Amino acid sequence: MSGAGAPQSQGRAPGRRVAILAASWHEDVMDGLLAGARRSAQASEADVAEFRVPGAFELPVVAKRAIAAGFEGVVALGVVIRGGTPHFEYVSQAVTSGLTQVAAETGVPVGFGVLTCDDEAQALDRAGLPGSSEDKGAEAFDAVVSTLTTLNELSYGQRPYPGFTPA
Repeated sequence: MSGAGAPQSQGRAPGRRVAILAASWHEDVMDGLLAGARRSAQASEADVAEFRVPGAFELPVVAKRAIAAGFEGVVALGVVIRGGTPHFEYVSQAVTSGLTQVAAETGVPVGFGVLTCDDEAQALDRAGLPGSSEDKGAEAFDAVVSTLTTLNELSYGQRPYPGFTPA
């Protein structure tokens, strides 16, 4: 488990439209992930809408539709817990690849808040609940805000790092 070393939020994205997509499996874990994303959303001052999907597998298609509907960032929250069949690997790979493809194809940041854990205890420890060591819902939202900031800097010709010269 990572825990330490998470970047600090860049904090604010007033008026930016961000969709929070949340799977429905593992209600206690999802409640924690959503609460963390909501806390970060409130601090960011973004214009946020929430949408539920059946499971993590459905996140990529809904993310793509949210972007087509005008959202400038997407936070994808879900939980996949290992079982006794290869289902875990298939779903984890499909969700990861799908969300990566949506971000790469659209140029819109997608915060990856999908927990892939061996058991429910690991998921609860990452869900941002009281006693959890991590808050992956908040981290996923913060990643979208940070990426929106960087994309904005690139769009308006600001130098994102020393020595950068726009073409």
